Amino acid sequence: MFKNIYTIILFTLIFMGELSAQEVRKYSNEFLSLGVGARALAMGNAQNASVNDVTAGFWNPGGLAELQNFQVGAMHSEWFAGIAKYDYLSLALPISNGSRALGLSAIRFGVDDIPNTLFIIEPDGSINYDNVTTFSAADYAFLLSYAQKINKLNVGANVKVIHRTVGSFANSWGFGLDIGAQLKVSDNFQLGLTIKDLTTTINAWSFNFTEEEKQMLALTDNVIPSSSVELTGQRAILGAAYNFHFGEKLALLAEANIDFTFDGKRNVLVKSDFMSMDPHFGLELGFDNSIFLRGGMNNIQQFTDDLTGETLTSTQPNAGIGIKIKELQLDYAFTGFNRVDDGVYSHIFSLVFNFSKSE
Repeated sequence: MFKNIYTIILFTLIFMGELSAQEVRKYSNEFLSLGVGARALAMGNAQNASVNDVTAGFWNPGGLAELQNFQVGAMHSEWFAGIAKYDYLSLALPISNGSRALGLSAIRFGVDDIPNTLFIIEPDGSINYDNVTTFSAADYAFLLSYAQKINKLNVGANVKVIHRTVGSFANSWGFGLDIGAQLKVSDNFQLGLTIKDLTTTINAWSFNFTEEEKQMLALTDNVIPSSSVELTGQRAILGAAYNFHFGEKLALLAEANIDFTFDGKRNVLVKSDFMSMDPHFGLELGFDNSIFLRGGMNNIQQFTDDLTGETLTSTQPNAGIGIKIKELQLDYAFTGFNRVDDGVYSHIFSLVFNFSKSE
């Protein structure tokens, strides 16, 4: 059985590499790499094998099959001293006596109140601050999820819609498909596999500059963009999780994930022209399934020291806590963009509310 599973995984990774090699290679929709839920972020985004709540619609849609009750999840975070805001809202509902589940997730990552100084200079050369207006640049994602339990295997899929806007100047629409699965090897050991953007997500951009704006862009030596297509290649995430139990109330969850990308070399731990591999790890120590301490590591990258010229390796540490009070779980994470020492970090809070069935 396991030989067949590993064969399928290997074939899938090779197939993803061959498919992406035929497409334009570029980074795209990177806001969806930030992750959702303070629990996951505190664990270094290592969730693929173990996630089993409403956030599974993002991490691995197959995990939604473990839901027993209707759940609602929400998160808010701010980056770069509050300049960028990231919001997440989701809901999931078990159906067919708990053997299937449906989910809906919405994500927004945006920067608001950006000054538009295109017309700040009058024709006579004077500066008129009254001509300064503001606009927002925002990315949106909407995920419709479905999951089903088949014996010890959970399978699921997302249909997702991506919408990106830059004020009234530009916008794009994109559509994609994610698939995911979790295999319960034993009571304590699980495997997970998710393939995001399975069919290559296509974002079609259109631009809507007025004639006056085009003239001003030309006068200031700016390129006037034209309609284009942006592609998001496949990403495969392979995970393994194990639960250690110490008595009746103390448990430790350990999970390791590897992200496989096929768009050329990335600045990750293992990289090649064919495929790059980005490992990340997480731990969660739980007491009485009510109080949780978490830690994780991700974003393992190499950089060159400006003074010595040495090639060094950096990592992003994460930490967090969680508390479950009856039907409410409140989580906190301290995390950053691999630059906590430089002050680039965020305090993230999220919650999951579980609507228990009435007796």
